[in-house]
Amino acid sequence: MSNIAGRVREVFRGDQRVDADALIARLEAVRRFLTAVDGLLPDNDLVPAHTLVERAGTRLALSRDHTVVALAGATGSGKSSLFNALAQLELSPVGVRRPTTGVTHACVWGQLEGANHLLDWIGVLPRHRFVRESALDADDETALHGLILLDLPDFDSVQRSHRLEVDRLLGLVDQVVWVVDPQKYADRVIHDSYLREFHRHRDVTLVVLNQADRLPPAEVPRVLDDLRRLLDTDGLGGVPLLATTAIDPAGMVGLRNALERTVAERQAALRRLAGDVDTVVAGLDELVGSARPAGGPDDAAVNGLNRALAGAAGVPAVTEAVERAYRHRAGAATGWPVVRGWRRLRPDPLRRLHLPGPTTKQADPAESLVAATSVPDPTAAQRSALGLAIRAVADRAAADLPAAWPGAVTSAARSRLGDLPDALDRTIAGTDLGLDRRPLWWRIVGGVQWLVTLAAVVGLGWLVLGYALRVLGLPALDNPMVGQVPLPTLLLLGGLLAGLLVAALTRPVVRWAARRARARAEQRLTARVAQVGDEYVLTPVRIVLGSYAQARDALRDAARR
Repeated sequence: MSNIAGRVREVFRGDQRVDADALIARLEAVRRFLTAVDGLLPDNDLVPAHTLVERAGTRLALSRDHTVVALAGATGSGKSSLFNALAQLELSPVGVRRPTTGVTHACVWGQLEGANHLLDWIGVLPRHRFVRESALDADDETALHGLILLDLPDFDSVQRSHRLEVDRLLGLVDQVVWVVDPQKYADRVIHDSYLREFHRHRDVTLVVLNQADRLPPAEVPRVLDDLRRLLDTDGLGGVPLLATTAIDPAGMVGLRNALERTVAERQAALRRLAGDVDTVVAGLDELVGSARPAGGPDDAAVNGLNRALAGAAGVPAVTEAVERAYRHRAGAATGWPVVRGWRRLRPDPLRRLHLPGPTTKQADPAESLVAATSVPDPTAAQRSALGLAIRAVADRAAADLPAAWPGAVTSAARSRLGDLPDALDRTIAGTDLGLDRRPLWWRIVGGVQWLVTLAAVVGLGWLVLGYALRVLGLPALDNPMVGQVPLPTLLLLGGLLAGLLVAALTRPVVRWAARRARARAEQRLTARVAQVGDEYVLTPVRIVLGSYAQARDALRDAARR
């Protein structure tokens, strides 16, 4: 049993008083529990808690000056006779016909007006309400002023509607007087279906062995002892046990004194609600337990999720395009100017994916909800890997939680799965891939290429001019010599060879720089994709874990007396 269940000790309060403020605080804790688990746990498991909060709030808002006591028993137990004897009036029909009591009768000691709202809530019809107030009583009934005594239908009635009415009323009254008779006091129906279920309401339970006059005087103690043994087995040790008889006023003294004490204390309603809280807390304990969850899944599960998200988002395809785009742009910037124009006719690899190209603005992830890129859709294997990674995150996060919670954690982890593709696509489109700036060394190499190309063009022009002059028969200038080589020839050949040499030397540098650009882009994309995973998968999981922690703390507060 968990620590919470251990704190819900099944003690008999006896003369202990229930503090109203403390009880309200416990009820508020149950309400906080329900708020924390709303939508996370099965509704069927929360019905008793919702019922408690509703009933307790209504009962506390109604008259606290009245105590509702119900006489409950089987057919022939004589509870209606006890009801009439206590009221000293013939209010409830008495007989041996089954069922004898078909509807609930109420007798109010004191003014009926103050009890009407309470009786309306309980569901006693106005024509079955009676007032125990007479000028002939003088002050004889003053000790019971504030008592509302109910005579319930027989719980073993052959009519199912009567049994359902008994079950409903037993959940509303402040105190129950169980009436048994010498013939059926050991009947399994009353013990298994009713008395045993009231073991957490011992302080608002009273058992009477009615019709004790039918037993020989010597047999009464023996029957009482046997009944006490059965009550102890039912978990009702310590509850008052009285012998009564409706035909002898002396046989009613003990029961009347017990009722007078209950009315004087004004504690029955509070004790009943405290017992209800104990019952609800014990029932909810297995839903919460005492585990203290971590703040989220472990690093291994998160890293696996990020890898799966990167695969589903097409990060490998994008980073490969980044590498090729870098080489393409570097070649256009540092290559031989004669072939640069030809390079520019080839499309930029990033343009094919609708990613930022040389003249493309960075996409704003919030601009549209439709796909922002042409990154290939994830394959079946990648979608499967993502599903498994999300499941692993949920399993790791819920590893120490009670059985009712892993399903809620898994549902939370998958709650935004349908939004992930668009979110990943927008993230890829909105990520700065680091290619929007031209490195300085590109400019330097490009300038060198223009210089050597210009030299080659000058040399070629010089040679063409000399050749044309000679063809026209015009005197031509002598070409300067550099060693044994004419300067124009040296400029032409040197420019061409220098351009090829610079291009050859630049090519491995471009490949190395392209790999670095790919690594930087992969790092940035992975970080952005991880943010999407945190928002769409991890955050919902943490919310559920936070709700679990709130529910556990609330239930712990509700268990405190």
